[in-house]
Amino acid sequence: MSRTPPPIEIDASQAAEGGPLGMSPARFLRDYWQKRPLLIRNAFPGFVSPIAPEDLAGLACEDGVLARIVSHQREGDRWLLRQGPFEESLFPGLPDRDWTLLVQDVDKWDADVAALLPHFDFLPRWRIDDIMVSFAATGGSVGAHIDQYDVFLLQAHGHRRWQIDDRPDPPLGFRPDVELKLLQRFDPSHDWVLAPGDMLYLPPGVPHHGVAEDPCLTFSVGMRAPSAAELVGDWVDAMIAEADDALRYRDPDLAPPADPHEIDAAAMGRVVEALNLLRMNDPDRLGDWFGRFITLYRASGEAMPGDAQRSRIEVEWDLQAGGVLHRHPWTRMAWRRARKGARLYAAGQDLALPARDAQAIAAAPAIDGADYERLSQAGRDAVIALLEGGHYRLLMPGDDAGDEDEAAP
Repeated sequence: MSRTPPPIEIDASQAAEGGPLGMSPARFLRDYWQKRPLLIRNAFPGFVSPIAPEDLAGLACEDGVLARIVSHQREGDRWLLRQGPFEESLFPGLPDRDWTLLVQDVDKWDADVAALLPHFDFLPRWRIDDIMVSFAATGGSVGAHIDQYDVFLLQAHGHRRWQIDDRPDPPLGFRPDVELKLLQRFDPSHDWVLAPGDMLYLPPGVPHHGVAEDPCLTFSVGMRAPSAAELVGDWVDAMIAEADDALRYRDPDLAPPADPHEIDAAAMGRVVEALNLLRMNDPDRLGDWFGRFITLYRASGEAMPGDAQRSRIEVEWDLQAGGVLHRHPWTRMAWRRARKGARLYAAGQDLALPARDAQAIAAAPAIDGADYERLSQAGRDAVIALLEGGHYRLLMPGDDAGDEDEAAP
Protein backbone atom coordinates (compact mmCIF):
# COMPACT_ATOMS: atom_id res chain seq x y z
CA MET A 1 0.00 0.00 0.00
CA SER A 2 1.61 3.27 -1.12
CA ARG A 3 2.11 6.00 1.43
CA THR A 4 0.46 9.36 0.75
CA PRO A 5 3.26 11.86 0.03
CA PRO A 6 3.65 14.60 2.64
CA PRO A 7 2.34 18.06 1.70
CA ILE A 8 4.63 20.36 -0.21
CA GLU A 9 3.18 23.47 1.47
CA ILE A 10 2.35 24.07 5.14
CA ASP A 11 1.57 27.04 7.38
CA ALA A 12 3.78 27.00 10.48
CA SER A 13 1.44 29.38 12.29
CA GLN A 14 -1.32 26.75 12.06
CA ALA A 15 0.87 23.82 13.06
CA ALA A 16 0.58 22.12 16.43
CA GLU A 17 4.35 22.17 16.84
CA GLY A 18 6.20 25.47 16.98
CA GLY A 19 9.41 26.47 15.26
CA PRO A 20 10.30 27.51 11.72
CA LEU A 21 9.71 24.04 10.27
CA GLY A 22 6.08 23.84 11.33
CA MET A 23 6.78 20.25 12.42
CA SER A 24 9.25 18.32 14.51
CA PRO A 25 12.84 18.22 13.22
CA ALA A 26 12.63 14.42 13.14
CA ARG A 27 9.60 14.54 10.83
CA PHE A 28 11.23 17.13 8.56
CA LEU A 29 14.43 15.09 8.26
CA ARG A 30 12.45 11.91 7.62
CA ASP A 31 10.00 13.26 5.04
CA TYR A 32 11.74 16.21 3.34
CA TRP A 33 15.50 16.44 3.91
CA GLN A 34 17.18 15.65 0.57
CA LYS A 35 13.89 14.12 -0.60
CA ARG A 36 11.42 16.83 -1.61
CA PRO A 37 10.88 20.61 -1.40
CA LEU A 38 8.76 22.28 1.25
CA LEU A 39 7.20 25.73 1.35
CA ILE A 40 6.72 26.89 4.95
CA ARG A 41 4.39 29.84 5.27
CA ASN A 42 5.00 31.94 8.40
CA ALA A 43 8.18 30.07 9.29
CA PHE A 44 9.28 33.31 10.99
CA PRO A 45 6.03 35.22 11.58
CA GLY A 46 6.43 38.99 11.70
CA PHE A 47 9.99 38.71 10.44
CA VAL A 48 11.87 41.98 10.06
CA SER A 49 15.15 41.91 8.17
CA PRO A 50 18.15 42.61 10.43
CA ILE A 51 19.99 44.17 7.48
CA ALA A 52 18.83 46.93 5.15
CA PRO A 53 19.47 47.00 1.39
CA GLU A 54 21.80 49.98 1.72
CA ASP A 55 23.83 48.16 4.37
CA LEU A 56 24.13 45.15 2.06
CA ALA A 57 25.31 47.43 -0.75
CA GLY A 58 27.88 48.96 1.59
CA LEU A 59 29.14 45.52 2.54
CA ALA A 60 29.51 44.63 -1.14
CA CYS A 61 31.99 47.50 -1.48
CA GLU A 62 34.36 46.11 1.18
CA ASP A 63 37.57 44.27 0.32
CA GLY A 64 37.38 40.56 1.09
CA VAL A 65 33.60 40.36 0.71
CA LEU A 66 32.34 37.92 -1.93
CA ALA A 67 29.70 39.87 -3.86
CA ARG A 68 28.14 39.64 -7.32
CA ILE A 69 25.62 41.59 -9.36
CA VAL A 70 23.53 39.69 -11.89
CA SER A 71 21.63 41.77 -14.46
CA HIS A 72 19.12 40.58 -17.02
CA GLN A 73 18.53 42.37 -20.29
CA ARG A 74 15.11 41.25 -21.43
CA GLU A 75 15.78 42.28 -25.01
CA GLY A 76 17.80 39.40 -26.35
CA ASP A 77 17.55 37.51 -23.03
CA ARG A 78 21.10 38.46 -22.10
CA TRP A 79 22.64 38.00 -18.66
CA LEU A 80 25.52 40.00 -17.21
CA LEU A 81 27.61 38.93 -14.19
CA ARG A 82 29.81 41.42 -12.33
CA GLN A 83 32.11 40.51 -9.42
CA GLY A 84 32.75 42.70 -6.39
CA PRO A 85 33.99 44.51 -4.50
CA PHE A 86 32.10 47.40 -6.06
CA GLU A 87 32.49 51.16 -5.99
CA GLU A 88 29.81 52.95 -3.97
CA SER A 89 29.13 55.19 -6.96
CA LEU A 90 27.85 52.15 -8.90
CA PHE A 91 24.60 51.67 -7.01
CA PRO A 92 22.87 55.04 -7.57
CA GLY A 93 23.26 54.52 -11.32
CA LEU A 94 21.69 51.06 -11.45
CA PRO A 95 18.26 50.78 -13.11
CA ASP A 96 15.10 50.34 -11.07
CA ARG A 97 14.53 46.77 -12.23
CA ASP A 98 16.05 43.48 -13.45
CA TRP A 99 19.20 43.22 -11.33
CA THR A 100 20.22 41.35 -8.19
CA LEU A 101 23.03 41.91 -5.69
CA LEU A 102 24.23 38.74 -3.94
CA VAL A 103 26.59 38.81 -0.95
CA GLN A 104 28.04 35.60 0.52
CA ASP A 105 28.89 34.93 4.16
CA VAL A 106 26.87 37.82 5.55
CA ASP A 107 26.60 35.88 8.84
CA LYS A 108 30.39 36.36 9.23
CA TRP A 109 30.10 40.13 8.89
CA ASP A 110 26.81 40.87 10.65
CA ALA A 111 26.05 39.47 14.11
CA ASP A 112 22.30 40.05 13.73
CA VAL A 113 22.21 37.93 10.60
CA ALA A 114 24.32 35.25 12.34
CA ALA A 115 21.71 35.18 15.13
CA LEU A 116 19.43 33.27 12.73
CA LEU A 117 21.71 30.23 12.71
CA PRO A 118 20.53 28.69 16.03
CA HIS A 119 17.10 28.26 14.41
CA PHE A 120 18.76 25.63 12.21
CA ASP A 121 20.32 23.61 15.01
CA PHE A 122 18.27 20.61 13.91
CA LEU A 123 21.16 20.18 11.45
CA PRO A 124 24.85 19.63 12.26
CA ARG A 125 26.34 23.12 12.46
CA TRP A 126 29.38 22.04 10.45
CA ARG A 127 27.03 21.28 7.55
CA ILE A 128 25.90 24.91 7.34
CA ASP A 129 28.08 26.91 4.99
CA ASP A 130 26.82 30.47 5.15
CA ILE A 131 23.90 32.86 4.95
CA MET A 132 23.91 34.57 1.59
CA VAL A 133 21.78 37.71 1.36
CA SER A 134 20.46 38.98 -1.95
CA PHE A 135 18.75 42.24 -2.78
CA ALA A 136 16.73 42.23 -5.98
CA ALA A 137 15.18 45.19 -7.71
CA THR A 138 11.74 44.57 -9.18
CA GLY A 139 12.11 41.82 -11.78
CA GLY A 140 15.54 40.92 -10.47
CA SER A 141 16.57 37.29 -10.81
CA VAL A 142 19.59 35.05 -11.30
CA GLY A 143 17.75 32.84 -13.79
CA ALA A 144 16.45 29.29 -13.61
CA HIS A 145 19.14 27.05 -12.14
CA ILE A 146 19.89 24.21 -9.75
CA ASP A 147 22.03 24.07 -6.63
CA GLN A 148 24.10 21.04 -5.65
CA TYR A 149 23.38 21.56 -1.96
CA ASP A 150 20.39 21.95 0.35
CA VAL A 151 19.19 25.52 0.81
CA PHE A 152 16.58 27.33 2.90
CA LEU A 153 15.30 30.48 1.18
CA LEU A 154 13.90 32.86 3.79
CA GLN A 155 12.03 35.88 2.49
CA ALA A 156 13.21 38.83 4.58
CA HIS A 157 11.68 41.87 2.89
CA GLY A 158 9.37 42.43 -0.05
CA HIS A 159 8.01 39.62 -2.17
CA ARG A 160 9.63 37.08 -4.46
CA ARG A 161 7.95 34.67 -6.84
CA TRP A 162 9.51 31.21 -6.71
CA GLN A 163 8.87 28.60 -9.34
CA ILE A 164 10.23 25.07 -9.00
CA ASP A 165 10.15 21.84 -11.01
CA ASP A 166 9.55 19.01 -8.57
CA ARG A 167 8.92 16.32 -11.19
CA PRO A 168 11.22 13.31 -11.56
CA ASP A 169 14.15 13.64 -13.98
CA PRO A 170 13.75 17.30 -14.98
CA PRO A 171 15.89 18.57 -17.89
CA LEU A 172 19.23 19.80 -16.50
CA GLY A 173 21.10 21.00 -19.59
CA PHE A 174 22.82 24.38 -19.23
CA ARG A 175 22.72 27.31 -21.61
CA PRO A 176 26.00 27.61 -23.55
CA ASP A 177 25.65 31.34 -24.18
CA VAL A 178 25.88 32.74 -20.64
CA GLU A 179 28.57 32.82 -17.96
CA LEU A 180 26.07 31.67 -15.34
CA LYS A 181 24.98 28.01 -15.17
CA LEU A 182 21.40 28.64 -16.30
CA LEU A 183 19.04 25.92 -17.42
CA GLN A 184 18.21 25.65 -21.11
CA ARG A 185 14.70 24.43 -20.31
CA PHE A 186 12.62 25.15 -17.24
CA ASP A 187 9.02 24.00 -16.87
CA PRO A 188 7.75 24.75 -13.35
CA SER A 189 5.44 22.42 -11.51
CA HIS A 190 4.79 24.87 -8.62
CA ASP A 191 4.49 28.64 -8.47
CA TRP A 192 4.40 30.64 -5.22
CA VAL A 193 4.88 34.22 -4.05
CA LEU A 194 6.71 34.41 -0.71
CA ALA A 195 6.16 37.22 1.78
CA PRO A 196 8.43 38.18 4.70
CA GLY A 197 8.74 35.27 7.10
CA ASP A 198 7.93 32.59 4.50
CA MET A 199 10.66 30.04 3.80
CA LEU A 200 11.25 27.57 0.97
CA TYR A 201 13.39 24.48 1.48
CA LEU A 202 14.98 22.95 -1.62
CA PRO A 203 16.98 19.70 -1.72
CA PRO A 204 19.96 19.47 -4.07
CA GLY A 205 19.22 19.31 -7.78
CA VAL A 206 15.71 20.85 -7.82
CA PRO A 207 15.35 23.38 -10.68
CA HIS A 208 14.11 26.72 -9.37
CA HIS A 209 13.66 30.31 -10.49
CA GLY A 210 13.10 33.31 -8.24
CA VAL A 211 11.94 36.71 -9.52
CA ALA A 212 11.40 39.80 -7.36
CA GLU A 213 7.80 41.03 -7.41
CA ASP A 214 9.01 44.26 -5.80
CA PRO A 215 12.34 45.35 -4.26
CA CYS A 216 13.13 42.50 -1.89
CA LEU A 217 15.69 40.82 0.33
CA THR A 218 16.11 37.04 0.48
CA PHE A 219 18.30 35.10 2.92
CA SER A 220 19.75 31.83 1.60
CA VAL A 221 20.93 29.45 4.31
CA GLY A 222 23.14 27.12 2.30
CA MET A 223 24.70 23.83 3.28
CA ARG A 224 28.27 22.76 2.70
CA ALA A 225 28.22 19.67 0.50
CA PRO A 226 31.72 18.96 -0.83
CA SER A 227 31.86 16.95 -4.02
CA ALA A 228 33.45 13.51 -4.06
CA ALA A 229 36.25 14.98 -6.19
CA GLU A 230 36.87 17.72 -3.60
CA LEU A 231 36.95 15.16 -0.79
CA VAL A 232 39.27 12.81 -2.64
CA GLY A 233 41.57 15.63 -3.70
CA ASP A 234 42.05 16.91 -0.17
CA TRP A 235 42.31 13.39 1.22
CA VAL A 236 45.01 12.46 -1.30
CA ASP A 237 46.92 15.65 -0.49
CA ALA A 238 46.80 14.75 3.20
CA MET A 239 47.93 11.19 2.48
CA ILE A 240 50.86 12.36 0.38
CA ALA A 241 51.94 14.83 3.06
CA GLU A 242 51.94 12.10 5.70
CA ALA A 243 53.29 9.26 3.54
CA ASP A 244 56.42 7.38 4.59
CA ASP A 245 58.88 7.39 1.69
CA ALA A 246 59.74 3.77 2.52
CA LEU A 247 56.24 2.72 1.37
CA ARG A 248 56.86 1.67 -2.23
CA TYR A 249 55.90 -0.69 -5.02
CA ARG A 250 57.43 -4.08 -4.19
CA ASP A 251 57.61 -7.42 -5.99
CA PRO A 252 59.46 -9.98 -3.83
CA ASP A 253 57.35 -12.70 -5.49
CA LEU A 254 58.49 -11.73 -9.00
CA ALA A 255 58.67 -14.60 -11.50
CA PRO A 256 60.25 -14.52 -14.98
CA PRO A 257 57.74 -12.73 -17.24
CA ALA A 258 56.31 -14.36 -20.33
CA ASP A 259 56.72 -10.97 -22.06
CA PRO A 260 59.11 -8.45 -20.44
CA HIS A 261 57.21 -5.58 -22.08
CA GLU A 262 53.81 -6.50 -20.63
CA ILE A 263 52.26 -4.98 -17.48
CA ASP A 264 50.59 -8.17 -16.37
CA ALA A 265 47.80 -8.84 -13.85
CA ALA A 266 50.29 -9.69 -11.09
CA ALA A 267 51.96 -6.29 -11.52
CA MET A 268 48.62 -4.52 -11.29
CA GLY A 269 47.86 -6.45 -8.11
CA ARG A 270 51.09 -5.10 -6.61
CA VAL A 271 50.11 -1.56 -7.67
CA VAL A 272 46.87 -1.96 -5.73
CA GLU A 273 48.83 -3.23 -2.71
CA ALA A 274 51.13 -0.19 -2.87
CA LEU A 275 48.18 2.20 -3.02
CA ASN A 276 46.45 0.39 -0.18
CA LEU A 277 49.44 1.14 2.05
CA LEU A 278 48.24 4.78 2.05
CA ARG A 279 44.66 4.00 2.98
CA MET A 280 43.37 5.48 6.22
CA ASN A 281 42.36 2.31 7.98
CA ASP A 282 42.62 4.13 11.32
CA PRO A 283 39.22 5.81 12.04
CA ASP A 284 40.93 8.46 14.16
CA ARG A 285 43.26 9.49 11.33
CA LEU A 286 40.34 9.60 8.92
CA GLY A 287 38.24 11.56 11.42
CA ASP A 288 41.04 14.05 12.05
CA TRP A 289 41.48 14.65 8.34
CA PHE A 290 37.75 15.23 7.85
CA GLY A 291 37.48 17.46 10.92
CA ARG A 292 40.30 19.66 9.65
CA PHE A 293 38.84 19.70 6.14
CA ILE A 294 35.25 20.57 7.05
CA THR A 295 36.15 23.38 9.47
CA LEU A 296 38.02 25.30 6.79
CA TYR A 297 35.89 27.78 4.85
CA ARG A 298 35.86 27.49 1.09
CA ALA A 299 36.13 31.30 1.00
CA SER A 300 39.39 33.16 1.52
CA GLY A 301 38.56 34.57 4.94
CA GLU A 302 40.51 33.34 7.92
CA ALA A 303 41.42 34.47 11.41
CA MET A 304 44.81 36.07 11.91
CA PRO A 305 46.71 36.79 15.17
CA GLY A 306 46.39 40.36 16.39
CA ASP A 307 49.34 42.71 16.70
CA ALA A 308 49.07 43.13 20.47
CA GLN A 309 49.39 39.84 22.35
CA ARG A 310 48.53 39.77 26.03
CA SER A 311 50.08 37.27 28.39
CA ARG A 312 48.03 34.35 29.61
CA ILE A 313 47.87 35.68 33.15
CA GLU A 314 46.59 39.04 31.85
CA VAL A 315 43.92 37.29 29.79
CA GLU A 316 42.80 35.26 32.81
CA TRP A 317 42.65 38.39 34.96
CA ASP A 318 40.52 40.07 32.30
CA LEU A 319 38.14 37.09 32.20
CA GLN A 320 37.75 37.26 35.98
CA ALA A 321 37.01 40.99 35.62
CA GLY A 322 34.12 40.39 33.21
CA GLY A 323 35.95 40.02 29.92
CA VAL A 324 34.51 37.75 27.24
CA LEU A 325 36.30 35.86 24.47
CA HIS A 326 34.32 36.19 21.22
CA ARG A 327 35.04 33.62 18.52
CA HIS A 328 36.25 35.05 15.24
CA PRO A 329 33.37 34.93 12.72
CA TRP A 330 35.50 32.96 10.22
CA THR A 331 36.49 30.26 12.71
CA ARG A 332 34.37 27.15 12.22
CA MET A 333 34.45 24.55 14.98
CA ALA A 334 33.33 20.95 15.37
CA TRP A 335 34.30 18.07 17.61
CA ARG A 336 34.47 14.27 17.48
CA ARG A 337 34.80 11.50 20.01
CA ALA A 338 38.12 9.70 19.54
CA ARG A 339 39.62 6.48 20.79
CA LYS A 340 41.06 8.46 23.68
CA GLY A 341 38.97 11.43 24.75
CA ALA A 342 37.93 13.70 21.91
CA ARG A 343 39.23 16.04 19.26
CA LEU A 344 38.30 19.68 18.74
CA TYR A 345 38.57 20.99 15.20
CA ALA A 346 38.94 24.72 14.68
CA ALA A 347 39.57 26.27 11.28
CA GLY A 348 41.60 23.32 10.03
CA GLN A 349 43.40 22.62 13.31
CA ASP A 350 42.84 19.66 15.62
CA LEU A 351 43.37 19.59 19.38
CA ALA A 352 43.13 16.59 21.71
CA LEU A 353 40.78 17.34 24.62
CA PRO A 354 38.43 15.68 27.07
CA ALA A 355 35.04 15.21 25.41
CA ARG A 356 33.30 17.63 27.80
CA ASP A 357 35.74 20.43 26.91
CA ALA A 358 35.64 19.77 23.17
CA GLN A 359 31.84 19.81 23.20
CA ALA A 360 31.66 23.00 25.27
CA ILE A 361 34.21 24.96 23.22
CA ALA A 362 32.72 23.93 19.86
CA ALA A 363 29.23 25.02 20.95
CA ALA A 364 30.20 28.38 22.45
CA PRO A 365 30.42 31.46 20.19
CA ALA A 366 31.70 33.29 23.27
CA ILE A 367 33.50 32.22 26.46
CA ASP A 368 33.27 34.22 29.67
CA GLY A 369 35.14 33.76 32.93
CA ALA A 370 32.72 31.18 34.31
CA ASP A 371 32.87 29.14 31.07
CA TYR A 372 36.66 29.25 31.18
CA GLU A 373 36.78 28.10 34.80
CA ARG A 374 34.61 25.08 34.01
CA LEU A 375 37.15 23.80 31.49
CA SER A 376 39.91 21.40 32.41
CA GLN A 377 43.52 22.53 32.21
CA ALA A 378 43.73 21.04 28.71
CA GLY A 379 40.60 22.93 27.68
CA ARG A 380 41.99 26.22 29.01
CA ASP A 381 45.27 25.58 27.21
CA ALA A 382 43.34 25.06 23.97
CA VAL A 383 41.38 28.31 24.41
CA ILE A 384 44.55 30.30 25.04
CA ALA A 385 46.25 28.72 22.02
CA LEU A 386 43.25 29.58 19.85
CA LEU A 387 43.22 33.14 21.21
CA GLU A 388 46.90 33.52 20.33
CA GLY A 389 46.08 32.26 16.83
CA GLY A 390 43.47 34.97 16.36
CA HIS A 391 40.43 32.70 16.74
CA TYR A 392 39.05 34.70 19.68
CA ARG A 393 38.91 38.38 20.49
CA LEU A 394 38.84 39.55 24.10
CA LEU A 395 36.28 42.26 24.86
CA MET A 396 35.95 43.94 28.22
CA PRO A 397 32.73 45.39 29.71
CA GLY A 398 31.99 48.63 27.90
CA ASP A 399 33.84 47.63 24.72
CA ASP A 400 31.78 47.94 21.57
CA ALA A 401 31.02 44.39 20.44
CA GLY A 402 30.18 45.81 17.02
CA ASP A 403 33.87 46.54 16.56
CA GLU A 404 34.35 42.80 16.30
CA ASP A 405 33.34 43.01 12.67
CA GLU A 406 36.55 44.91 12.02
CA ALA A 407 38.48 41.76 12.84
CA ALA A 408 36.90 39.96 9.90
CA PRO A 409 39.15 39.79 6.86
